[in-house]
Amino acid sequence: MFDYDAELLRYREPLRTATEVGQRDHVLDIGCGAGQSTLDAARAAVSGSALGVDVSAESLEVARQRGADQGVHNVAFEQANAQLHPFPSNGFDVAISRFGTMFFADPVAAFSNIGRALRPGARLVMLVWQDGDHQEWSVAIRETLGLGRTVAADASAFSLADPAIVRSILDSAGFASMSLVDLREPVYYGPDVATASDAVLGFRTATDLVAGLADDERERAIDRLRAVLATHESDRGVWFDSRAWLVTAQLP
Repeated sequence: MFDYDAELLRYREPLRTATEVGQRDHVLDIGCGAGQSTLDAARAAVSGSALGVDVSAESLEVARQRGADQGVHNVAFEQANAQLHPFPSNGFDVAISRFGTMFFADPVAAFSNIGRALRPGARLVMLVWQDGDHQEWSVAIRETLGLGRTVAADASAFSLADPAIVRSILDSAGFASMSLVDLREPVYYGPDVATASDAVLGFRTATDLVAGLADDERERAIDRLRAVLATHESDRGVWFDSRAWLVTAQLP
């Protein structure tokens, strides 16, 4: 399984700082993956709790094991689609997400459902990607594997890239006082080109781009990708530039 936590290492501290989790807070982590951000929240909420939800059973198994290994006892993980899950009403003080809210089929319904799970005055803090053309890694994938084809960025991954769209969704879902902070951090794809190539070729955009190619075209495209990855390799591994929005909002 790709090490998503390593990829997003440089976003960990900005999110943790912005969440401002209090000692008695009850935190909901949306799209928690392998649980790093949930466990960070649980450690801050020493007299409260943290619940991480995700649709991936495989990731949640890792999250539960991490919690046990780290001795974090005020944390739980549940397989759930946050758009539909019947969370307890008014059960949480803070909702957080690290790039886990861009994939809802109906974002207004999803954020409305999340809002119902929050207490009045509760905060929402989430990281979302900015536009795909602002992501060095996304541009590299599309240009190297596209072989001259015009390829649009994955619409789902960047569905919350437009601040006006985010504001409209959150307003419709009952949130107020929205703000966005522009973050620019490098993302990590592995210690060397071979590891980074395997990681990138596992992304849906990359998989889709090479799926229809003949064998010789596929090899040529992958060779182009590896050449670009090599230009981003250093003694610290393979890194690409990225841009995100740190979005905060609050229930009235």
